[in-house]
Amino acid sequence: MNKKEVLKLAKGFRGRAKNCIRIARERVEKALQYSYRDRRNKKRDMRSLWIQRINAGTRQHGVNYGNFMHGLMKENVQLNRKVLSELSMHEPYSFKALVDVSHSAFPGNKNAIVPSKKEGLAIVL
Repeated sequence: MNKKEVLKLAKGFRGRAKNCIRIARERVEKALQYSYRDRRNKKRDMRSLWIQRINAGTRQHGVNYGNFMHGLMKENVQLNRKVLSELSMHEPYSFKALVDVSHSAFPGNKNAIVPSKKEGLAIVL
């Protein structure tokens, strides 16, 4: 990269990293390495977040995440984790129907404690 491109990318850096070409080149190179790495890590982090949300939603209905996903796989329900996490947060009744479908296909948690249902009280994530 030439000097003009490096200093353009270094705009906003602190100290001499924004205007001294030698330091700016090192900092820009390292910043590009971080951005390359973190584009991959972002995908990993989002998948982890979706799994945590699905797990929280399924445990409210007395099923754990692994058995829920196995039941959906047996029933050939092809919803990805992103959609399932959105359903667990924003559509609790639709998600409950999916939990029931999964539980009927794979009744894995036989000893699970099912939370008591109270009239007029909705649990929202």
